[in-house]
Amino acid sequence: MLAAERDAMLSNDETHWWYRGRRRIVLGFAQRLGLPAGCSILDAGCGSGRTMRDLAELGTVWGVDNDPTAVRCARAEAGPRVRLASVERLPWRRATFDLVTCLDVIEHLDDDVGALRELLRVTVPGGALLVTVPAFERLWSRHDEVNGHRRRYVAGSLRMALVEAGWRVVDDTYFNSVLLPPAALARVATRRLPSRGRSDLELTPARLHRVLEAPLRLEAALLARGMRLPAGLSLLCVCRRPIPTLAPGRAGPGRERPEARPRTALLGPNGRGRVALPSAPRARVRAPVPDRTRLPRGRPGGTARR
Repeated sequence: MLAAERDAMLSNDETHWWYRGRRRIVLGFAQRLGLPAGCSILDAGCGSGRTMRDLAELGTVWGVDNDPTAVRCARAEAGPRVRLASVERLPWRRATFDLVTCLDVIEHLDDDVGALRELLRVTVPGGALLVTVPAFERLWSRHDEVNGHRRRYVAGSLRMALVEAGWRVVDDTYFNSVLLPPAALARVATRRLPSRGRSDLELTPARLHRVLEAPLRLEAALLARGMRLPAGLSLLCVCRRPIPTLAPGRAGPGRERPEARPRTALLGPNGRGRVALPSAPRARVRAPVPDRTRLPRGRPGGTARR
């Protein structure tokens, strides 16, 4: 992204109709996810930090951005929980966040699938991802070039990238649909015109922001009622990190299944050492439960097996 475009984004994020409308739609989806109380949230590619402030009503929010200027703005806007790092290499342990938002970020990256895998890594099993991207390659314009976009998406291509990264897609929709026809005409008509020297974000007169935000308010209300929009300037996808199958008698709720061991890496009868499985196909050997784990009958305080 060009520095001038970044500065325009940071200075207009609070008032511009596009950012205000997107925040309304994203927050609506986040509120309907059924997040646990006191959940942990990451805004990956947080920019100015304005979205972090809205998400704070749902839990504890962290932000990350790879631009030092954006990080300074985000810390001033949303507090100190903002890190300087790339979305492709996040400074958190695996399974840290209940919700990750990644809003208009992965289209800037050469390896979008790799970034989505990294977001998966820091999300708890069963946790959610909300991702937005620009839609339709045919709408490519100077706006994409000055923003450093590598691509625009359709629903199918975004789903393919998410599934390849390991996510389970549960919902998607286009948005900014009402303004799609005039915006498409304007972008196609201006493709070969010389640069205006100003960001598109600075072209809208202040008095028109509320007018242009009105269609996005309507779309947010329709999406909240379960409607999905078939086309738009942007695309939103809701995903879950799959919950691994639990190993019988091994893992409790919320714990991941251990990685598969080699067939010779099983406990011996005494609970120590290793034994080799028979060579017969599909043979299965279970380690016996040590006697010390069994409680005497009638003894209080036994833990129910989940």
